[in-house]
Amino acid sequence: MDIIDKLSEIFKEFPGIGERQARRFVYFLMYKNPAYAENLCSLIADLKKEVAQCRECFRFFILNKSKERLCDVCANPNVDSSTLMVIEKDSDLESVKKSRVYNGKYFILGGLVPIVEKTTKSRIRIEELKNKISKGKDLKEIILAFSLSPQGDHTDSYVREQIKDTAEKSGIKVSSLGKGLSTGTELEYSDNDTLKNALKNRQ
Repeated sequence: MDIIDKLSEIFKEFPGIGERQARRFVYFLMYKNPAYAENLCSLIADLKKEVAQCRECFRFFILNKSKERLCDVCANPNVDSSTLMVIEKDSDLESVKKSRVYNGKYFILGGLVPIVEKTTKSRIRIEELKNKISKGKDLKEIILAFSLSPQGDHTDSYVREQIKDTAEKSGIKVSSLGKGLSTGTELEYSDNDTLKNALKNRQ
């Protein structure tokens, strides 16, 4: 396997990138001058140095001056601590945050649960979620916000079953996004009005 094949294999691991597009990326880099490639390598290295994962919600964020392991949402005392939105990934959080239709806390599950899967607990942060719920003194509602797809529906059912006892003991309501999202819609690509309606009609 030569360098072109090796780089193509790496690009193929990117979300939504197939073999043909991965090779286009490699050829694009070959046409650019050396300074472009050097800058790209430097930025990728800095990404790992300047970005951390929030210890509360597991979101990736730019480290602040105090080097605290809390993102701007979890560190903000004005955020509503009575609601917790459980989402698949960082880009979903950014979409909801930009819509300004929700002012509660978040929890990034780390993925969706495949319909046929025997090692589910190693793929998502279900134990961490249970722990967060048990420690949430002000928590009154958990909103499960996953994409409307068979895998998203399966994840919703799985998480509900896993947190059922923990939520019931604390008197916490568990809801899901309602009508507003079209079937097959990725939460990441939903517009503000769609998110607003989905939250308003949650059940």
